[in-house]
Amino acid sequence: MAPRVRRWRETAAVLAAAGLITLGVSAPGASAAPQPRIDLRVLVVDDGDGPVGAIAAQLRSTGIPYTTVRLDDPNRPTVNAAFLSDTVGGTPRARFQGVVLPDEAPFGAGSAEQTALENYERTYGIPQVDAYTWAHPGVGLDYTSEGGWAGTLDGSPAAVTDAGRAGPFGYLDGAFAFEDNSPSVQESYGYAARPRAGFTSYVDVAVPGGTGRGSLVGEYAHDGRRELVVTFAYNQHQQQFRVLARGIVEWLTQGVHLGFDRNYFAVHVDDVFAPDSRWDTERDCTPGDFDCADGDGAGTTPIRMTAADAQYAAGWQRQHGFTLDMVYNAGSGEEWKAEHGGTDALTTRLLADRAQYRWINHTYTHPYLGCVQDTSTVPWACARNADGTIRWTSRAEISEQIRDNHNWGVARGLPVDRTELVTGEHSGLRTLPQQPEDNPNLARALADNGVAWVASDNSREPQQRPVGSASTVPRHPMNVYYNVGTAEEMADEYNHIYTSRADGGSGVCETNPASTCLDEPLDPATGYASHIVPQEARTALGHALNNDPRPHYAHQSNLAEDRLLYPVMEKVLADYRALFADNTPVENLSQKAIGTELQRRAAWQTALDQGRVTAYRTGSTVTVTAPSGVQVPVSVPEGTRKQLLLGTAAFGTAYAGERSAWTKPELLQSAVTLRLP
Repeated sequence: MAPRVRRWRETAAVLAAAGLITLGVSAPGASAAPQPRIDLRVLVVDDGDGPVGAIAAQLRSTGIPYTTVRLDDPNRPTVNAAFLSDTVGGTPRARFQGVVLPDEAPFGAGSAEQTALENYERTYGIPQVDAYTWAHPGVGLDYTSEGGWAGTLDGSPAAVTDAGRAGPFGYLDGAFAFEDNSPSVQESYGYAARPRAGFTSYVDVAVPGGTGRGSLVGEYAHDGRRELVVTFAYNQHQQQFRVLARGIVEWLTQGVHLGFDRNYFAVHVDDVFAPDSRWDTERDCTPGDFDCADGDGAGTTPIRMTAADAQYAAGWQRQHGFTLDMVYNAGSGEEWKAEHGGTDALTTRLLADRAQYRWINHTYTHPYLGCVQDTSTVPWACARNADGTIRWTSRAEISEQIRDNHNWGVARGLPVDRTELVTGEHSGLRTLPQQPEDNPNLARALADNGVAWVASDNSREPQQRPVGSASTVPRHPMNVYYNVGTAEEMADEYNHIYTSRADGGSGVCETNPASTCLDEPLDPATGYASHIVPQEARTALGHALNNDPRPHYAHQSNLAEDRLLYPVMEKVLADYRALFADNTPVENLSQKAIGTELQRRAAWQTALDQGRVTAYRTGSTVTVTAPSGVQVPVSVPEGTRKQLLLGTAAFGTAYAGERSAWTKPELLQSAVTLRLP
């Protein structure tokens, strides 16, 4: 981080020496002009295309305030000197710390608005990101006809240069590849060209034909201004953007901004101690489900971990430096034990290794805690009382399930947190279309047992919401099914869901607008490893790279038999560690910590949306005020200190080469005050 901070300081010094930063400079003998105030807000000029939208999404995800000017809005404000700057209390104010543009001159070269923007950037030393442009001398690059190249980048290996690692992309190990998810679709197009004077390449790629390397991302310093020039197309979901997004924002804000950004990955393993039903490859259904013949569960052998599986799980965690969340049903395990001679090697092994995991209450026997289910029809419906009202699982029954499971864990020394809960199938919470509202008894039972964080299904409810005094923690379902123990079973069920009727599938992929069909069925012997694992790992890694703390969930059956979950997790972790430097470890949070993070973000975003946050930088001092009780996310360079009532203290925790934290004013202070190095 230090070289980047030094470069920013050197740039400011050079601009000032050249007379290009005019504020604060006065004639000999005159009183010193005040240092300008730079508001910690970004200006986004949006043309409606993906690259600008991607950067705006990164700003919002991080928690950085920004103002959008849409070029196609006939009522948009005019970008002039009055829009960009003013004076507050006699101090000149720059209203934006950075500018994001679709290209280098979206208002037209020489136009009044473009000229006003360029003068503003010179005056206050404000950086500009050109979200996507072509290679030409106007952005400090040769034409591609002069030894460069333009074309499809799908699958191309790219590299962070030495200057990039010493600057805004120091959190990366150096190499990454452009996505190539479909050989029949062009996914990314770009221009790779040689830098000219004033251009420093941060990310480059080998030019086909052996003519050296061409820049894809770099800084162009010219005419008293600095531009980050990006010459490839992207959207907010593509991995190449997700990898570079942090560095783009750090360059744009010069490493000083509101917001908090981490890379997260957590995995919940549901149904621990309980057996899971098995997919029937002959009937294409799961015995025990309402829509399967022999609904009593006959026809297949349940899937349950063994002691050897548990021993493997503990060793895998140690080997990979990653902690699983064991989401347990003690009563189901006790029932299994009673039916199998009164002993259970799995329970013995898991309890012996109890301290190596996190543990979450999953209710005692995993019952459905919403409405009473009427299974006389497919799909099921909520049973009704004689007066037509819905029959709900009672508060007493819900409370008993929570209490008994928690007490069982405490009695056996599990490090279980009373405030965390995952109900069976996320039941009790609203489930469309059958149950459009929460079981009204759920919130009361949660309060009875001190539950503050209850899991929900992110595919149904991606936003955190209150359930009485508790809050939801949305979880990402992993596409590794609960009812399979082998790779062949997994491929068989996957084929049933994702192949057309003509190919022997259910045809759901043809009728569901949110789904797509496989071109051809997966090979049962190889389909899991060759298709499902990389696809699911790519999805989970995408969540991790998107500042998304929400956990993923699978089931104990996925740690049994063929142990299907491990290849997915291993690929996520291996791919992550290949991309990122040691200063940017993956964060593996508990459910409570994830819920707290989401709650803080929501409060922060509300404060931003209501215009109740004031944040600015004056010289080396950052000042932030926010509503009482709202914690403030701030990211700053190493060496930053927080102002206390008396003296200062080191600020934040180290991550990705900077310091960041959720913070609040100190005792007897009305604002957060930070002293930059």
